[in-house]
Amino acid sequence: MNIRILAALVAALAIAPSAFAGGPEIAQKAGCLACHTVDKKLVGPSYKDVAAKYKGQGDALAKLSDKVRKGGAGVWGPIPMPPNVVDKISDADLKTVVGWVLTH
Repeated sequence: MNIRILAALVAALAIAPSAFAGGPEIAQKAGCLACHTVDKKLVGPSYKDVAAKYKGQGDALAKLSDKVRKGGAGVWGPIPMPPNVVDKISDADLKTVVGWVLTH
């Protein structure tokens, strides 16, 4: 692998978590933490379990953002996740929270 490409990848990985630094605060404000925690199943799956499920999927951010926005059922058990409408969380904030979740 070209050393420049490797250096760029390392730099991107170092920057990535800081790109989602506001995630915990936004998740709290949007009510996400009423059903989710970082490391334990509550009503919904833990963020660590979600990150593990989507690990290695290049489209994980877009796919999970869409799932959070629309809601759904049956993926993590019988309790459905309600849709998160735009007046509850903006697209930009949703992307920040989902990106933060995926860093776990």
